[in-house]
Amino acid sequence: MHRLRGTKFLLPAIAGILLILPDSAWAQSAAKLSGGNTAWIITATALVLFMTMPGLALFYGGLVRSKNVLSVLMHCFAITAISSILWLVLAYSIAFGGDGIWWGGLSKSFLSGVGVDTLFGDIPESVFFMFQMTFAIITPGLIVGAYVERIKFSAVVIFSGLWLIIVYAPSAHWIWGGGLLANLGWAGLEGYATMDFAGGLVVHANAGVAALLIAKVLGPRRGFPSELRPPHNPGMVMIGAAMLWVGWFGFNAGSALAANGSAGMAMTVTHISAATACLVWIAIEWIKFGKPSLVGIATGAIAGLATITPGSGFVGPVGALVYGLLAGVICFFAINLIKKTLKIDDSLDVFAVHGVGGILGILLTGIFADSSFGGVGLPEGVSIGTAFLGQLIAVGVTIVWAAIAGYIIIKITQAVVGLRVNEDDESEGLDLTEHGERGYDL
Repeated sequence: MHRLRGTKFLLPAIAGILLILPDSAWAQSAAKLSGGNTAWIITATALVLFMTMPGLALFYGGLVRSKNVLSVLMHCFAITAISSILWLVLAYSIAFGGDGIWWGGLSKSFLSGVGVDTLFGDIPESVFFMFQMTFAIITPGLIVGAYVERIKFSAVVIFSGLWLIIVYAPSAHWIWGGGLLANLGWAGLEGYATMDFAGGLVVHANAGVAALLIAKVLGPRRGFPSELRPPHNPGMVMIGAAMLWVGWFGFNAGSALAANGSAGMAMTVTHISAATACLVWIAIEWIKFGKPSLVGIATGAIAGLATITPGSGFVGPVGALVYGLLAGVICFFAINLIKKTLKIDDSLDVFAVHGVGGILGILLTGIFADSSFGGVGLPEGVSIGTAFLGQLIAVGVTIVWAAIAGYIIIKITQAVVGLRVNEDDESEGLDLTEHGERGYDL
């Protein structure tokens, strides 16, 4: 009886509240916004931003000499700001503004047409915009590792901005925005879409190719390779790597765009791959040099994380073990290939770790996504051979565009402001000569 009496007064009250709700609330309800998914993607966004600041900044900062630490931190901080504004002005629209084959157009420049109640799937588009922005921030940030200790800050600003617009945004559209590589029918693979869950091509391969190019054009640091000092602060390297590892859960699991089983498995395989690559890397060091190093185990983790990134939403735990194992071996020896055989001073091994890892992960996904290996399964009617071919085509297209466009951007930057500081400034250190500040010696 008490419940019935309460209901008599409760129902009119609820009706009154519903009548005064704004129209946007009704629209949002009708569009079925998911509070749980929204909360997770907001969290993932913060985690991915955490990867660049402070994770990547500390990781790279610890690897250089103490007289260049502040310049590395400055590069990461400035790229964060530059990429954020460019993402708002036009890069987001290029990537996700429409379904053209080459680019998304400019209809969403300055987030035009995106309001509080505008949804992308079942999350606010503003949240999707921010989540994707953090990817646009960290990708040019990764390239920093190739040119540390000898580049002009003005060159970093110009190169990073142009590269984001001309290379990154179109590549994101081709794979994630419904463009060129979203359907490989033009290559005879009708209905086949490139499998790149969180950026093996969009992020890591693109950054790796740019890193290799700019390192080659810029030239090596003074004393390369015999007279260079070891990392000034391995402890800082480990702290940065640990932050990257934690943030990578947002990077990969967040790419499910939902708080669901796909996100959970992406997080699981991400962790397994990183842990496996760590152990493989220090095992090689132990055998080869007699001692495992802190910098080595941290670098191994990053290699495992980069390699699993494209397959994190498609493969299972067994696949993750293979990803980590191959990442540890192949990326380790890729460093020697780049620096000792090719004699390119990709200073902090961006191509060997991120470029090689991302490409390796893309190709492995064409195999280990198959259900017979514990993956989620390939599209109906698609064989492992077809999937591998599709992934290989996507790698080829991405590398060709990244190489051609990246080289042009480097030469434009070189013509406008120059790339390299003079020998005296390089010897003095970029902290003082480029930014007028001194760091600390550890």
